Amino acid sequence: MTSADGYRVIQQQAAIGAVAPRLQIAVAGQDRAAYLQGLLTNDIQGLTPGTGCYSAWLSPQGRMLTDLHVLESGGMILLDVPAENLDSTIQRLEQFVFTEDVRVGSLAESLSSVWIHGPRAAAVLEQVIDGARGLGEWPEYRHSQFEFGDSPVSVARISQLGVPGFCVYMERARVGSVVSALTNAGAVAVSADAITAARIEVAYPAFGVDMTEETIPLEAGIESRAISFTKGCYVGQEVIIRVLHRGHGRVAKKLVSMRIDGQRPDRGAKIYASDREMGWVTSAAESPRSGMIALGYAQRDFVAPGTVLEVETPSGRASAVVTEVPVPSAV
Repeated sequence: MTSADGYRVIQQQAAIGAVAPRLQIAVAGQDRAAYLQGLLTNDIQGLTPGTGCYSAWLSPQGRMLTDLHVLESGGMILLDVPAENLDSTIQRLEQFVFTEDVRVGSLAESLSSVWIHGPRAAAVLEQVIDGARGLGEWPEYRHSQFEFGDSPVSVARISQLGVPGFCVYMERARVGSVVSALTNAGAVAVSADAITAARIEVAYPAFGVDMTEETIPLEAGIESRAISFTKGCYVGQEVIIRVLHRGHGRVAKKLVSMRIDGQRPDRGAKIYASDREMGWVTSAAESPRSGMIALGYAQRDFVAPGTVLEVETPSGRASAVVTEVPVPSAV
């Protein structure tokens, strides 16, 4: 299957594939929510069983240590983090436990996940997962436990590609069986290139690619879904508030979406305004609908939709236009 075919599966059917490898951490104990409330950017104490949120963990300087999908089950909080950040996140979590009733544990050896995206994702899951009904009406980050054969699975609504998306968590040994059942029900495994094209098209930044440990969340434009502006203190909050209140939200650079008239640029390719270097590309792909597209950081005076820039490509500089970043209704 070509990348273009996979892209169409994402937009019209049900596609199996992850934006990036991720692993899970369990945080248990009566003080788990209050403990995480002081570390993460979103309102963890506001979660009830079966709900969740997207969040970030910042350094005292306001830069991202990781991003997280946070799911409150009633008995524990599951943290879904980039695979490469698992060990460092666990170490930091344990470092800050003093007298709290909090227990932190890696689920990497026992738990795995399968992601499914597309307008038919809910219908396919309902065919495969015992007791799953009405998934298409779920709000973002709702999750519940069901059965797959004789094994428990958890399904969470987490949309990342501009279409309904779900993550199924299960025992690591059952991944093959779940993927096989989803495929038999009509889902199609698609390539990473197809997922990247859909992700860039809706300007969904991936940690480790479009966001790193040098990124302030306001630069990446994730504040509307990752940060609570009504909760109490958390690590890095002072920097965020200072930028918002004193700087009126203006940061030195912003993540922008671009349409490029040329070849696919490499990650890290330079962005120019006339002869002035003023940014770099973080990810790029060719979309059947939008052509060559990319995400990248641009100096704040060059982020308005319609701004004409130039991007370094393998065949030389190519014209690039900053496009309107869609407001994600489902993410």
